[in-house]
Amino acid sequence: MNSTTMKSQTSSRVLDITVTAMLIAMVFVATLMLNIKLPIAANGGLIHLGTALLFMASILFGPKKGAIAGAVGMGLFDLVSGWTLWAPFTIVTRGLQGYIVGKIAWSNGREGKSFGYNLLATIVSIPPMLAGYYICERVLFDSWVLPLASIPGDIVQNIVGLVIALPVCVILKKTPIFK
Repeated sequence: MNSTTMKSQTSSRVLDITVTAMLIAMVFVATLMLNIKLPIAANGGLIHLGTALLFMASILFGPKKGAIAGAVGMGLFDLVSGWTLWAPFTIVTRGLQGYIVGKIAWSNGREGKSFGYNLLATIVSIPPMLAGYYICERVLFDSWVLPLASIPGDIVQNIVGLVIALPVCVILKKTPIFK
């Protein structure tokens, strides 16, 4: 391998790490700064725009970056904002959600360019996210019933996320950087 190839691979790796770090930061900030605590359940519930950023990261950059951005960005939010017990569940659940969205959106060489598949990807990712947080609340609250109260807020959060993310992704995919 010659030095030009090595420099190119190093530059590519640095760019990959930089983009991933920026996506993590954007998910974290959108979750931290743009959220509404819901008074619908004893355990709270939160609607935030981090879900929209998770969807955008997965659609625009694929399953690996989407999974990492969702898991680390929202996991960090839990750690710094008083939801610490939730962090391990968030890391797994949101990582899985990001991976599912990216895997479907990027299937068969689509690279997140199909609105229909992007919509399908976000919708398919919702039940595993709901199940992950249901299990989390089951563990934390030792109840099969109490977690049911969080499901409506989680559904709203995902709908808001996809309503924001999908049109933004359509616009961004038309820009030169994504062509």
